[in-house]
Amino acid sequence: MFWKSVVGKLSLTILLLVSFVLCVLMFFLMQFFENYHIQEAENDMSQMSAKISSLVDSDYDSEFIEDATEMLRDPSSRVVIYYADDEQWISGTEDTDLTFINESWILNDEEAQELTDQVTSQSSQGFVVNDNEVISVGSPLENGGAVFVFKSLDMINETRDQTTKLILLSGGIAILLTTFFAVFLSSRITAPLIKMREAAYNLTRGEFNTKVPVLTRDEIGDLAVEFNRMGNQLNYHIQALRQEKEQLSSIVSSMADGVFTLNRDGEIIVINPPAEAYLDNWNYEHKQNEEKERQLPKELKDALNEVIAEERAVLKESVVQGRNYVMLVTPLYDESHVRGCVAVIRDMTEERRLDKLRKDFIANVSHELRTPISMLQGYSEAIVDDIADTKEDKNELAKIIYEESLRMGRLVNELLDLARMEAGQIQLHVDSVAVQAFIERIVHKFQGIAQDNEVELSLTLDMHEQIGEMDADRVEQVLTNLIDNAIRHSEKGGKVEVHALSNSDFLHVEVEDNGSGIPEEDLPFVFERFYKADKSRVKKEKQGTGLGLAIARNIIEAHQGKIQVRSKLDFGTTFSFEIPMKHS
Repeated sequence: MFWKSVVGKLSLTILLLVSFVLCVLMFFLMQFFENYHIQEAENDMSQMSAKISSLVDSDYDSEFIEDATEMLRDPSSRVVIYYADDEQWISGTEDTDLTFINESWILNDEEAQELTDQVTSQSSQGFVVNDNEVISVGSPLENGGAVFVFKSLDMINETRDQTTKLILLSGGIAILLTTFFAVFLSSRITAPLIKMREAAYNLTRGEFNTKVPVLTRDEIGDLAVEFNRMGNQLNYHIQALRQEKEQLSSIVSSMADGVFTLNRDGEIIVINPPAEAYLDNWNYEHKQNEEKERQLPKELKDALNEVIAEERAVLKESVVQGRNYVMLVTPLYDESHVRGCVAVIRDMTEERRLDKLRKDFIANVSHELRTPISMLQGYSEAIVDDIADTKEDKNELAKIIYEESLRMGRLVNELLDLARMEAGQIQLHVDSVAVQAFIERIVHKFQGIAQDNEVELSLTLDMHEQIGEMDADRVEQVLTNLIDNAIRHSEKGGKVEVHALSNSDFLHVEVEDNGSGIPEEDLPFVFERFYKADKSRVKKEKQGTGLGLAIARNIIEAHQGKIQVRSKLDFGTTFSFEIPMKHS
């Protein structure tokens, strides 16, 4: 890994470059010194032979010449003087490789004869004797003869080898120092780069406050400064984007409307809690197997395809679990290309209910008042016109008029009670109540009515707490309404079951019948004013005002409880409510 790093590459480049230069330099130096030592040896020998020649030519006596020659010569060399009378003088030497040079070699060896024959001026020549390399320099004498200086090349080669070793050692030391300084210099150059690499790695992990130390004032230092400035700018923009994202997420999450963001393939990118609830309800309604992955609603898929195809906003409606939804799907653009859509889904059930209530309220009130008013008018006219002849007939008509007036008064009172409850003006008279005896009394009150309608009424109790705090009259009004509705909507031979359970926290009561049931589209409206079941399923004399369940809901909510209904058409209906045992 070291050689793959910038330090390794830069160090290796410097090392190879310096090594190449050093190798070339050492090669030329060794070549130079190899010739230099030989040349120096030849020059010294030539000077020595010239000096000795001048001594001999000066007509000094031979003894002086020989003594002077011993003083002038190099101890590692050997001098031979050929006099004009064919006499020879041979100096001593400390080099054992030159011991072969003696009178017999001079007189008998062909190589020695060839040297004496060729010397006409100062010259040098190398030759090998007994594996010994020898170099010789000769100088001719004016009166005939010559002076020869012999020297073994082993001494020169030894000096050359020492010089070569010194050059190689110096080159090795230079390479080691170059390696050290190359690594040191590369490390100094690349240290800021390594810091920037670590800082860049930290940036990729989201640590945007990472700073690179500015160690130098050169280009690398400027790069570190710009890197820190880039990190600051990136941190600023990331923080701004994060704030925008959190703000958008908070806005989307707090919206009462459901929001979907989809890509072109129908994959959900963003979804808020109301949209999650809508999706869960749709899948619950359309899936057989709960283990399956959640699917996108068909209406939303169709709207997405239409948006992609036509590149315009699309409005769709959907009904899920009896609730009405309106979805507005608008395209999302990537420049000029539609990359997905945003779907805003609004639950319009309440608006539709209020609109329906507004339209039906006057009609319902008029309808409820029209029958007793018509009967009052008709029977009063009968009395005024003396159609009833006998006193008994008049009393019968008067009784009917009285009952219808009571019915009108009951309707008006219930409307007033409901208006006060919805305005938050309901007054509860809370007291401690023996729950089991309270429920048994109410159910027992309806046993006669149930027998008259040939309906079986039963009670199931599971009481773990006997005393509860509530407004007994109001709760009795709720139970009376629920049981009366269950009996009225049950056919002959039907069953109405009352289940009551109490613990230290809540009183839970269910009224279940197996009667006609409530259509799914009517379930969201059962607790609204003037709601009534299908008129064809109820006998005329059993019709109510349609305000009982609305009053029941307000009473339960005033007790800080909740009331709900479950129903399936032709299988029956179950109303249940739950109130705290302790009133706060």
